[in-house]
Amino acid sequence: MVDKGLTQTQIEVEEEIDIRLILNRYLRYWYWFVASVLLCSIVAFLYLRYTSPKYNVRGTLLIKDDEAGPSFSRQDIFQELDIFQTSNNLENEIEILRSKSLMERTLSELSLQTSIYVKGRIRDVEVYGYESPVKVFVKAIDSSMFDGIVTIHATGNDFQLEYEDDNGNIETTSHQFGQEIQKTFGTFTVVGNSGAFENKDVIVKFHDLRKLANDYNEILSIRTVNEDATVLSISLNDPVPLKGIDIISKLIELYNKESIEDKNQIASNTIEFIDERLKSLTIELANVEKDVEQYKRQNELTNVSSEAQLYLEGASEYNKQLAEFDIQVDVLNSIKNYLQKPDNQYEFVPSSLSIQDPTLLGLVNKYNELQIERDRLLRLSKPENPIVLNVNEQLINLKYNILENIKNIQSGLEITRRNLKANSRQFESRIQKVPLIERELLEINRQQVIKQELYLFLLTKREESALSLASTIPNSRVIDPPVADDDPVSPKKLLILLIAFILGISIPFGVIFVSSIFDNKVNDLKDLERVTKTPVIGEIPNSGLKKTLVVTENNRTPIAELFRLIRTNLQFTTLGKKNKVTVVTSSQSGEGKTFFSINLGATLALSGKKVVIVGFDLRKPKLMQELGIVNNLGVTNYIISDDLIVSDLINAVVEVPQLYAIGSGPIPPNPAELMMSRKVEQLISELETEFDHVIIDSPPVGQVADTFALAPYVDSTIYVVRYNYTFKAQLAIVEDIYKNNKMPHSMVILNDSKNNGYGYGYGYGYGYGENGTKKEKLKRALN
Repeated sequence: MVDKGLTQTQIEVEEEIDIRLILNRYLRYWYWFVASVLLCSIVAFLYLRYTSPKYNVRGTLLIKDDEAGPSFSRQDIFQELDIFQTSNNLENEIEILRSKSLMERTLSELSLQTSIYVKGRIRDVEVYGYESPVKVFVKAIDSSMFDGIVTIHATGNDFQLEYEDDNGNIETTSHQFGQEIQKTFGTFTVVGNSGAFENKDVIVKFHDLRKLANDYNEILSIRTVNEDATVLSISLNDPVPLKGIDIISKLIELYNKESIEDKNQIASNTIEFIDERLKSLTIELANVEKDVEQYKRQNELTNVSSEAQLYLEGASEYNKQLAEFDIQVDVLNSIKNYLQKPDNQYEFVPSSLSIQDPTLLGLVNKYNELQIERDRLLRLSKPENPIVLNVNEQLINLKYNILENIKNIQSGLEITRRNLKANSRQFESRIQKVPLIERELLEINRQQVIKQELYLFLLTKREESALSLASTIPNSRVIDPPVADDDPVSPKKLLILLIAFILGISIPFGVIFVSSIFDNKVNDLKDLERVTKTPVIGEIPNSGLKKTLVVTENNRTPIAELFRLIRTNLQFTTLGKKNKVTVVTSSQSGEGKTFFSINLGATLALSGKKVVIVGFDLRKPKLMQELGIVNNLGVTNYIISDDLIVSDLINAVVEVPQLYAIGSGPIPPNPAELMMSRKVEQLISELETEFDHVIIDSPPVGQVADTFALAPYVDSTIYVVRYNYTFKAQLAIVEDIYKNNKMPHSMVILNDSKNNGYGYGYGYGYGYGENGTKKEKLKRALN
């Protein structure tokens, strides 16, 4: 549990250190942040100074529902006709309000083809309405010259017009107010407001209404107040509040006007349509009535039903008469047949039949009387009796007369019968035609009724349409008329200043952050710790001095104190180990290994040790040059010569007692081979015997392999890493040396750190100068 707690505490400390390092990475460039905030604040101030404020103009509009209208509304009038049926859709009304044509008509009726500006010292101020010193009435403008600008210079009742011609030259012409001006780009009239100029120059900017309508449509906001209401909020932002109020008011006015025009147009078109239809229906109805009249005349009709009844009664009467005549004919035929039979020669003829002819009845009665007379005579006398024969003769004559009479009667009956049949057939024919006549007449009457009903219907709808036309009301009602806010909506000063401050902070922050991302050089200790676990024994700040030797006796500067701290750390890291020979190397030339070697040797010498610094950088020697000692004899001379001894190479450093130096000598053609010479071991052994510490200034291991040849002879290795100079990729060399133990007891020194208040160890504020005040000393001690 204890170990776990300690581990968590260590993690929290490391995270806190990370945050501090990140902050300090940016705070070291505090002057960039100050300059950026100051610059952005100036830009914001200039923006607020020269930007025209814009005011929000807003009004609310109620969109009415057609269904809530009067009973003779457009919906009710044309619903039965199934034409012109419409309904208010809120989204459709919003699109109508946002239409370019409506906005263009609005701007045209407000005469906004021009914008008037009064020239000012800081910015040109737009004026409108009664505030405008002039009014410009545009008659015609060339579309290619739209968005042109002219300047008016007033001189009493006259003014000068300054503009740019087609060739880009400035032209000036004189005119009088109210005079029609004709130029190549258009025709317009300028009317002045007396006394409004007072040495002010007026700028007139001409607009293309289509483009201007598009611009206003982009800033026009139309939205519903809530989902359950048909109330719209209409707003826009404009530098001139009065102009914005006029635009919204005119927009609503024209919207209602177009709505009424649309309704009236529908009603007018409907009335026109009905009138045209009534004209044709009147003609059609007259034609149908004429057809009825002509049809009745052709068929001799007045009332089909009553005449059909008469036809039926007449036909029945004729049929009855024909039946009676048929009976009489049959009776006559029966009498005729009866008389013609031989057996019935002396029989009575029936006389009770329905024969109404008196002649026949007389003959039959006389015949029957003679039969009676004959029968009486035969009872008294014989058939041969002359009297009986006379009676027989009479009977024969009467029989002949009866037959002739029957024949005549039959002829008369037949003629009468034929006439009756002809009349009966005529009536039957008329009866058979009655359904066809009735059906045809019904069809004609149906057409007459349909057209008559349609005629009456259209007459009714025409009156309703005329009533609707006379009582048309708009689709909307203004709830709140357009008003402008007292305070401008843009630019917002606090917001602009806040944005300027944020940008002032963000710009350098972003630059530093991006540069840190793409920076491939070591910038802080964390860059080193991410790659290698090689121990770091200290950080060396930039001394700001041009001389190399910064550690001298009685020197209490911060950098001198840091070298003393490094000396202490070096002693702790090699405690209990032999540490007489120390090699100093780096990744590349220029990282400060010679500077570090000299001052580390000075620090050790000031502690009472006898120290020698050996320049083993045979390729690019700098040690003796930095110490101001002439490099006549050195390591190269010693290796290639058998006559020189070590004491011939040693040079005392005057500024620091007990500090000596050996130069590298002349640059050899084969430094790598010389470093592998046995005399190198002999040189280091002799120096190790005579001196307490031997510090070797070696070549950079990141460029040449010479230093690795010294590995068997040294006790510890100090690798110099310079901030903003050493590449991060070169840290892999440090890790390779440490991990694979290519050099004994490797350690790292961070060189050229900035005065950033952080560092390895205790910071370089611990050792303060003798001339510091008590307050400064306390502050440094606390740091």
